[in-house]
Amino acid sequence: MSSASTNVKLYPVAQALGASTPPIIISLGGLVSLSLNAPQDLITMPVFLFNLGVALSTLPAAFMVRQYGRKAAYLFAAFVCVIAGIVAGTSIINQSFIWFCSGTFLAGFYAAHVQSYRFAITEGLASEEQGKAISRVMIGGLAAAIIGPQVVVWTEGALNAQYAASFLSMSLLGLFAMLLLTQLKPVESVATAKSSGSHLEALSLLKRPAYLTAVAAGVVSYGLMAFVMTAAPIAMVSHGHEVHQAALGIQWHVLAMFAPSFFTGKLMAKFGKARITAVGLLLIALSGLIALFGLELTHFWGSLILLGIGWNFGFIGATALVAQSVPEEEKSVAQGLNDFLIFSIVAVGSFMSGLLLNSTSWQVLNLVIFPIVALVLGLMLFNQKRSSNG
Repeated sequence: MSSASTNVKLYPVAQALGASTPPIIISLGGLVSLSLNAPQDLITMPVFLFNLGVALSTLPAAFMVRQYGRKAAYLFAAFVCVIAGIVAGTSIINQSFIWFCSGTFLAGFYAAHVQSYRFAITEGLASEEQGKAISRVMIGGLAAAIIGPQVVVWTEGALNAQYAASFLSMSLLGLFAMLLLTQLKPVESVATAKSSGSHLEALSLLKRPAYLTAVAAGVVSYGLMAFVMTAAPIAMVSHGHEVHQAALGIQWHVLAMFAPSFFTGKLMAKFGKARITAVGLLLIALSGLIALFGLELTHFWGSLILLGIGWNFGFIGATALVAQSVPEEEKSVAQGLNDFLIFSIVAVGSFMSGLLLNSTSWQVLNLVIFPIVALVLGLMLFNQKRSSNG
């Protein structure tokens, strides 16, 4: 079995373990803040710092991959997850809000490396196989959507300090990931990237139309999804729906985000990466349209399900477009810049959605979707015509 084939089997499992930590932080971060008597304005600070940690760690993650190889970089990141879980868990026991925030921020470093698994799995594969491989990693995300919440359920009251065991369990997930990642095999393209890409100016990549377009599609797909998803539960409850109904809507949304991964790769192979990306963006716009039709539970749930499917097509398609838009020796930097831009926007969008919802309305928030999607679709169409004429 080739090294690439071995890694294709390992990365989805590593993704399932690594992507299980964000649901723990996102679902419990605010509750822990309340239990630690944090200031009212800072209740969401642990989740914001986690997203900020992801954004700030994407370029360092790319640097580590280029300098030391994926195996060493990913093992170190998983070790940081072990430390982050211990810091966050013990801070709850010791009633320290500041140290708890430090733990969630550290967890962002690990999450940034986990995000790059979707690029790593394509190394050593032919172009026509890359879309399917990325979809396999995303299926690992579907497993994580089940594992993360279940860890919370199983461990919530395991210690006298409520929620502490849930965060300590992050350390176990990181430890399991380390054991798995020791089995990664080196692929030739990693070595090439290490030696040839060291002097690449990251921002100069944005001058390349194909790369810029792919990044814009990924930023908008992920950014709009986080923007709407963050506000959706608040909007549902404020319009008379029960908390458990809001939670169920988010659960359906998360399942819709990852379930299409079983066939997204095949669709890209048949219809092309750009077309599937465009369909994803159109579905995100359609989700906003459904949200404007009414405030019944079916409108919220239908909107969230379409938003999840749209994210899947748009984000996986954009990821594949980024992977094919640069040569092998530039991929680690290109991927790192891509993720830095995406998760910077995600962090800002998650913060701004609450402000916009409180100052305006759920309908106004969804209206924001349409001009942004139209702009990126226009950019994709312009780039396609430019490439055809060239």
